[in-house]
Amino acid sequence: MNRIQIKSLGMVLLAMVFAAGLVNAQGTRDGGGRLEGTWDAQVNITNCQTGDVIATFASIASFMTGGTSIGSTSGIPQSARTPEHGVWRHDGGNIYSFRFNSLTLNQTVISGWSIVEHQVILNATADAYTSYGTAKFYNASGVQVGSGCSTAVGTRFGF
Repeated sequence: MNRIQIKSLGMVLLAMVFAAGLVNAQGTRDGGGRLEGTWDAQVNITNCQTGDVIATFASIASFMTGGTSIGSTSGIPQSARTPEHGVWRHDGGNIYSFRFNSLTLNQTVISGWSIVEHQVILNATADAYTSYGTAKFYNASGVQVGSGCSTAVGTRFGF
């Protein structure tokens, strides 16, 4: 996997982590609404076998009521990829899952995409989380060309 794919994976994973933070209004009674909002995160691209950190970068994501999210990352230049668009769900207690997609670009031509999936564990005060997950990379023809792993830690963005 090349550096651009690794960075893309990390961005996607981070966005997913943020997406996991979003919850719908009906989930509030059982803790489901505690991740909704905007989060700053530090993403670590890791070796899937050893867990060793390969690259680290900052990301930001917003999780909206209804289970959608959008995010951006500093891991790949914005001119080389689209923002992360995703979905999230409350799995129960302080655990959430998210999934997002972003397109990679070669100048103005779509060269592929990545899909990141993460599980998020929110702390008891709902102002920080940890997450872990995977990313899959596809070329423009839809053929998977790589995969990777990542972790992230996030803090709620607020006043």
